[in-house]
Amino acid sequence: MRSTVKSSKARDVATAVSEVFDSASDPMGIIFMSDYSRFNDITKLLHEKYPNAQLIGTAGTVYHGNCIDDNSILVVTQIVGDAAVSAGLIGNLSKSPLSDMYKLSESVQKVNPRTEDTVCIEFCTTNEEVLVSSMNVVLKPANVSLAGGTVFGAPEGKPSLVAYGGEVYCDACAYMVIKNLSGKAYVIRENIYDRAGGPAHIATKVNLAKKEVTELDHRPAADVYMNETGVARNEIVNHVMQAPFGRVVDNEIYISSMNGVDGKGAITNYKKINQNDALYILKLLDYREINEQTRKQIQSKTLRPSLIFSVNCIYRYLLFKQEGYLNDFLTAMSKLGPFAGYIGGGEQFNRQHVNQTMVCAVFE
Repeated sequence: MRSTVKSSKARDVATAVSEVFDSASDPMGIIFMSDYSRFNDITKLLHEKYPNAQLIGTAGTVYHGNCIDDNSILVVTQIVGDAAVSAGLIGNLSKSPLSDMYKLSESVQKVNPRTEDTVCIEFCTTNEEVLVSSMNVVLKPANVSLAGGTVFGAPEGKPSLVAYGGEVYCDACAYMVIKNLSGKAYVIRENIYDRAGGPAHIATKVNLAKKEVTELDHRPAADVYMNETGVARNEIVNHVMQAPFGRVVDNEIYISSMNGVDGKGAITNYKKINQNDALYILKLLDYREINEQTRKQIQSKTLRPSLIFSVNCIYRYLLFKQEGYLNDFLTAMSKLGPFAGYIGGGEQFNRQHVNQTMVCAVFE
């Protein structure tokens, strides 16, 4: 696949767009990310300039190379050759995303995927677990991998937004199915947590609508967490970067981040936890060593990536920033090849919605 990744920090929308496209640009696919305030204007201008390109985008905190910003950066990935692309919009996420799966099915059929050459990249605004399950009704039988992110960082009181074509939507998922015609395409996940050594706890009472774990092992969830970690109830949420919850599925850990504790000891999360799920309390590992192993894994599979598109959780961003590792992380990943991405409020990886994770779509 042939692609380019460029960014601009120019404030004027027309100037920013002109800086990321050269005069000969004729992209077949465009994935863009910008700050929230200019998102609508950038969406319209990109569609006007390149009406024949498949176009998706979102707004929030974005990065290209070691440059990361939520206020004045436009990052554009152009797919320019050796690829087949088909984008679309899944609407009505909060109620019935399954009703739009025929659109995704049509996109998959258009690119005619084969094993390890096709990836679906998406941005969504809500209801991730239902969305991922619905998308995999189409993607799994076709052997299409999934990497995506939950939109994060809208100003208070404003809706999360995605773009498809020349329009902006909320309560929606914008996706692009990309087939690499000249090499591999695959997704990988980086997890920097593991079981802390305590037992599995059973979610014996939950509230799915609130993404709440009410009881673990028939006890208030906060009491179980406090007893195992020694963390005070009013510090549980602040401890999320050190010890989140995790489900284990086929020996793989899928993280759920806590975001609230009520007076009765119920813990709310960014990921839904089902009744009778087995949860572990996790511990933070050596993320520098793990990221080095991730880079080696990419290099072993793809010596010269044409594109690495990633989504990093907001909690990873905050942790790396707090630890002084953020610039080193972005710089090291950028040495592998063209690298860009988005800071998400959650991540989608193949069959799962997760938190506190990095997911990458890698193209040869």
